[in-house]
Amino acid sequence: MVLASLLLLALSAIVIQTTQVAALGSACGVPLTTGNAAWGEPYWLENIQHQGVAPFAPNATKYKVFRNVKDYGAVGDGVHDDTVAINAAISTGSRCGNLTCGSSTTTPAVVYFPAGTYLVSTPLQAYFYTVMVGDARTPPTLLASANFTGIAVIDADPYTNNQNWYTNQDSFFRSARNFVIDLTQMPANVSATGIHWQVSQSTSLVNVVVNMSTKPGNNHQGLFMEDGSGGFMGDLVFNGGKYGIWVGNQQFTVRNLTVNNANTAVFGSWNWGWTYQRVIINDCQIGFDLSGGGVGGEAIIDAVVTNTPVFIKSPKPTNVSVAGSLVLNNIHLNNVSAAVIENGTTILAGGTTTIDSWGKGNIYTGTHPNGTFTQGKIHRAHKDSSLLDHNGFIVSKGHPMYADYSADQFKSVRSLGAVGDGMTDDTEAIKAVLAKYAGCYIIYFDAGIYKVTSTIQVPAGTRIVGEAWTQIMGAGLNFNNQEDPNVVVQVGIPGSQGVTEITDIMFTTQGPAAGAIVVEWNVRDPPGLQGAAGMWDSHIRLGGGRFEVFSRADNDLLLLILANGTHLQDAECSAGSFSPECFAAFLGLHLTYGASAYLEGTWVWLADHDLDGFHQLTLFSGRGILSHSQGPVWMIGIAEHHVLYQFSLVGAKNHYMGLIQTETPYFQPDPAPPGPFDVSKVYDDPTFENGMTMAWGLWVQSSIDIIVFGAGHYSFFQNYSTACLGNTTCQTQMVNVDWTSSVSIYNLATVGTTYQLSIEGNGIIYFANNSEGFSSTVTSWSPARAIYP
Repeated sequence: MVLASLLLLALSAIVIQTTQVAALGSACGVPLTTGNAAWGEPYWLENIQHQGVAPFAPNATKYKVFRNVKDYGAVGDGVHDDTVAINAAISTGSRCGNLTCGSSTTTPAVVYFPAGTYLVSTPLQAYFYTVMVGDARTPPTLLASANFTGIAVIDADPYTNNQNWYTNQDSFFRSARNFVIDLTQMPANVSATGIHWQVSQSTSLVNVVVNMSTKPGNNHQGLFMEDGSGGFMGDLVFNGGKYGIWVGNQQFTVRNLTVNNANTAVFGSWNWGWTYQRVIINDCQIGFDLSGGGVGGEAIIDAVVTNTPVFIKSPKPTNVSVAGSLVLNNIHLNNVSAAVIENGTTILAGGTTTIDSWGKGNIYTGTHPNGTFTQGKIHRAHKDSSLLDHNGFIVSKGHPMYADYSADQFKSVRSLGAVGDGMTDDTEAIKAVLAKYAGCYIIYFDAGIYKVTSTIQVPAGTRIVGEAWTQIMGAGLNFNNQEDPNVVVQVGIPGSQGVTEITDIMFTTQGPAAGAIVVEWNVRDPPGLQGAAGMWDSHIRLGGGRFEVFSRADNDLLLLILANGTHLQDAECSAGSFSPECFAAFLGLHLTYGASAYLEGTWVWLADHDLDGFHQLTLFSGRGILSHSQGPVWMIGIAEHHVLYQFSLVGAKNHYMGLIQTETPYFQPDPAPPGPFDVSKVYDDPTFENGMTMAWGLWVQSSIDIIVFGAGHYSFFQNYSTACLGNTTCQTQMVNVDWTSSVSIYNLATVGTTYQLSIEGNGIIYFANNSEGFSSTVTSWSPARAIYP
C-alpha cells in the first residue's frame, strides 16, 4: 500500500508539473521580485498601518500589539537613558511576567526599535510572547552604560529573589531580531552579558551582533543560557569577550554563528544534544570548550576555524559514561594547532586541513547491537547536491526580513476585510485577498486570530508575514471527520513552484478537529533557487491556549467568545479525560511528493498543558510531521505529543534534518496507539504490529539519502507517571528504520527509552550501552553499507 500511494502521488505531481508555476493574483501585472524602499527610508514595519488585535487580552479594545519604543519615551540618541521607556513599551497592558504569570497566549506584543543608539543601564525584560524587532535596514544599537547592572542587556527569563519568572522548559514564544548590542563601555574586568536567553521551543535569536571588550582577561560574554528546552538561533556575530556564548540547554540548533577574537568562542555547560550548522571562528584561543563533562552530544557541520590554537577541548570518557558524543563534519581548519584535545592530550591533530567526518563516541552499523567506541573517522553520509550550496555546505537561509521593501509593497488582510477576532469566519476574506494580490504583494496578516472553516489555498509564489505569531485557526465540521480529512492551509498545489515564504504565523485548530490536516505543503523551489519555499518562526500549536475575555459587561458576548476559543483547554480536556471533543488534528504537517521545503525552527506541538493555566491536558492529534517529499528538504524542527508518530518519512528522499526533537504523549499507553485514531493506509501509518504501545519518535520507510544530524527523542511518562524513568522503561522503542531505507543518524539522544534504534520493528541499540547520565547518546548509526572517508 505504501508503494501504491506513493505512485499515485508521483503521478499526480507529474501530470500537474508541466503547467503549474507561481500564481499571480487578479490585480497583479508582474510578480514581486525586488524591494522599492528608497535610500534612508525606515524599515517597512515602522511605516505600515498598525491595526493588529489581541482579541482575548484584558481590555482588548485598548490593547496594543505593536509598540514603537519611541512612543513610550525612548530617545535613541546614545545619551539619554532609555531603559525605563523600553521596559514600559514591553510590559504595558497587563502582560505575562514579573512572577504574576507563568505563561499566556492572550497578550502578544511586537516591540519595535527604530534606528538609533539606545543607552540602557539595567536589563530589558522580554516578557512572555514578545517579539523584539529592530530596524532591519539599519539595526539599532543597545548600548550598555558604563555603570550597567543586571544579568544581561536583553533578559528573556529574569530572576526576582533568585526565582525565575518562567519555568525554563516552558519558556516559549520569544524572539529578538536585528540588534547590535554593545558592551564596550563597561569595564573589561566587570562581568557583562549581552543576552540572557533561558528559553524553550518556539523561540529565536536572529541577526544579532554583540560587541565586547578585547582586553586580555576580560569578563564579557555575548550570550548566557543556563538551561531550557530549545530552540533555534541563527545569523549571530560575537566580537571579543571571554566567551562568545556560554550555553546549557536540553537541545538547540545554532545556524550561521561567527565568533571573532574571543578567548573561548563556545563554552558548553551541559546538554543532551546540540547541533551547530555553519560556524566561523576567527582568532580565538579555544573554539569549543566542552571539558566540563556535562555535554551529552555536540554535532558540528560546515565550520571554518582560523588562527585558533585549539578547536575543541573535550572531556575524557569514563567507565560509566562516554563523556560527550562529538561529531565533526566538513570542518575547515586554518592555522589551528590541535583540532581536538582531551585532558591536554591531542587526539585529533590540527594544522591547515579539512576534517571530513570524525567522531568520538559509540558507533553502530546495521543490526549489530554492540557499538564500537571510536575516536576517529566515522561514516560519511551521502549529501545529495540539491542539499548543498556552491561551497558544498548545507544550504542556509535566514528569516526573510524584507529590509529592501517598502510598506506599500504589503497588503493587510484586515484592511481588506478580514477581522481576526477569533469569532468571525474570515475564510472568504482571506481567500479574496490571496486571489487578488498573491504573488505581487507581500500578504500581511495583522496580529489576530483568523477563524477559517474551509481550506485556505496559498498559491505558489506567495509571501506571508504575520505579527507576533498571527493565528490561522481551522474550525467547523469540514475538519472533524478522521475518515475524510481536510486541509486547513494548503501551500501550493501539487506540481507548483515559486518563491513562497511564510514567517511569524501560528497554525491551529478549534476542537473538535479529528479530520484536520493543519498544513499541506505542495510547493517546491523554482529551478536555480534553493530554500525559496519555506517557513521561518512559524509553528503549529494545537490546544493549550485559553481564550478568555476580561472587562466586558455583556455576559452573552462573554459566553459567545468563550465558545469560539480552541475548545481544547483544561475546562474541556483535563488530564486523564477522554472526550471526542478533544481531538485537535488528524495530521500536523504534510510534505507531499513533489514538494521541497526549508523549515527553520518549526514546532508542531500538541499541547500537554494549558498555557494560560498550567493544568495538564489530554488532547489527541493523530500524526506530527509526515514527509513523502523527494526533496530537497531542510528541517530544523520539533514535533511533540502526537498519537502515532512525531516524524514519519515514507518514500522520502534527500532530507537534511538537524536538530530534530520529539516527546511522546504523556497519556500513553492509555490509550495505546493508534487509538483513538484508526490506522490510515492512505497516509502510510505505522501498523504497531510489533506490540508498541507508545508513539514513534521517528519512523522511516522506503526513504533514500536521509541525514539526521542531531536528534533528541524523549519519553518521560506512562499515563502521566514518571516512575518509568527510574529504569528507562517509559517506552521500549523510539526510532525505526526499515531495510530499504538509506539513513545516516548522528548524535541520537534518547530519554526513557529502552531501545534507542530499531530495524524493521526490532529493537537493536540498548540504551544502557550509551549512557550520558540522564540521557543516552548514539554518536553515529549507519546502514551496513556505510561509506567511510
